[in-house]
Amino acid sequence: MKTTLQSVFTIALLSLGLSVSAQKGNRYLDDVFSAVTVTSDVTYATNISILPMLSGLPPGPATLKCDIYEPDGDVLTNRPVIILVHTGSFLPPIANGQATGSKTDLSIVEQCTRWAKKGYVAVAMENRLGWNPTSTDQNVRTSTLLQAAYRGIQDAKAMVRYMRMTEATGNPYGIDESKIVLGGQGTGAYISLGYATLSEESELFLPKFLDFSDPANPIPYVYPPVFGNIDGTDSTYAPVYDTDTTSATYGQIIGQMPFNIPNNLGYSNDVNMVFNLGGALADISWLEAGDVPMVSFHCEKDPYAPIDTGDVIVPTTGDFVVEVMGSRTVQAMQNTYNNNPYGAWDWISDPITTAANINNGGYDGLYVFKTPPPSTTPNAFGELEEEQGSPWDWWDNATYDAYFTGYHGTPAGYGAANSLLGNPNMSAANGNLYLDTIQGYLNPRMYLTLGLGTALSVNELIVQTTEIYPNPANNVLNIVSYTVGIENIYIYNTNGQLVLANEVSANQIRLNTSTLSKGVYIVDIKSKDTSIKRKLIIE
Repeated sequence: MKTTLQSVFTIALLSLGLSVSAQKGNRYLDDVFSAVTVTSDVTYATNISILPMLSGLPPGPATLKCDIYEPDGDVLTNRPVIILVHTGSFLPPIANGQATGSKTDLSIVEQCTRWAKKGYVAVAMENRLGWNPTSTDQNVRTSTLLQAAYRGIQDAKAMVRYMRMTEATGNPYGIDESKIVLGGQGTGAYISLGYATLSEESELFLPKFLDFSDPANPIPYVYPPVFGNIDGTDSTYAPVYDTDTTSATYGQIIGQMPFNIPNNLGYSNDVNMVFNLGGALADISWLEAGDVPMVSFHCEKDPYAPIDTGDVIVPTTGDFVVEVMGSRTVQAMQNTYNNNPYGAWDWISDPITTAANINNGGYDGLYVFKTPPPSTTPNAFGELEEEQGSPWDWWDNATYDAYFTGYHGTPAGYGAANSLLGNPNMSAANGNLYLDTIQGYLNPRMYLTLGLGTALSVNELIVQTTEIYPNPANNVLNIVSYTVGIENIYIYNTNGQLVLANEVSANQIRLNTSTLSKGVYIVDIKSKDTSIKRKLIIE
């Protein structure tokens, strides 16, 4: 058996065919490399950040960095790219009340490592942070969050353009600039969904995005002449007001300061596909026919990013911020517009897809996690568990607790206990189980959407996606078809005599071959329209 059974099943039904590489397994679907090379803290852009304002300082330029993961020892120089944006509520870790929020979050590192081992170039990017969740003014909360998401979209576009720029200037990372996928976790997922759907500046002027404090003169929360265009490719400036109450010009504009710096101009922002883990879309009207394919993962009862249409609230206060549309609403609209390549994805019928279809309402491209109900027993600090929203995350809780205590002045142990309220089973093992499902569902759909491999006829496809193992065998033989149901299995010896027959109705079967003598046999695997023969050796 060339991979684990879990990995085998995730290969799925690939209507565009399987690319057989020189490495063991199928490139882009299996781990065909044992190690990865990471180039850390690569500067991809510089732009204006408002994060200093949280410390009473004016906005200023911030250097934006990424980590680039490549398969170690790979000889290909035209590899697809997967860019991943981290979570964190648009605030730094610890300050955001969370253990996560950077490009080195453990789940981010794990996902990028897995993709690099499959032959992709994976990029973990950071983006500009900063908003005001604790304001008592709902307009301030809403405007600063939308502005943070808008800057994140601009940064992601700068990241995509940067990768294309590297390809055009020596291609040091060996990428195929025509095959780029963008994804995000948590708030990073808000960025990926917004990236794929925000196409016109007019979409920023919906009533929900306007401050009606003065009904006669509503003010947009995001004003492109100040914040930059939706691609972030223009230079813009914000007015500077005199804040000296003793000055004769108090409250008046006395100058201007840069507010958007263009980066990596002259290259396309286009991506082939996006995916989101626990994110939402600012408004469903942004999503239109012709938008790129999308895959979404969401916990059914995520309290902070609704799976359907619902409100974003401030976790610590419960204050309303903005109404958004979650993964199920997004994927339903994708289905309405037929934006996902269902003709190809319909072939995928592995166990992970079967599990997804139980809960996704028929929207291929959506995986809904049904997490356990929260405990009703308070923790040592009297706090109750809440519904889970990101069980794929994990972290070093002892280190987090020390930082949390130092930053917030809480008792020792409080930060660690509080962090587990929404992820009570937090561990590397638990997080990786969720990532197994996420990548098992996502990777075949990326493979198909990017057109990785050689197009095959249906019969050729069935032949290439039917497998027997182990071979040579002894007492047990596994037979798997990734494309069609198996109806009958016949095993013949070299004299053409039938020595074993089995009638089945499944994509996989485990046969007892202990009655077969040592030697060479022919296995005839029959489906409704196809007969596939494999040579079998019994030792």
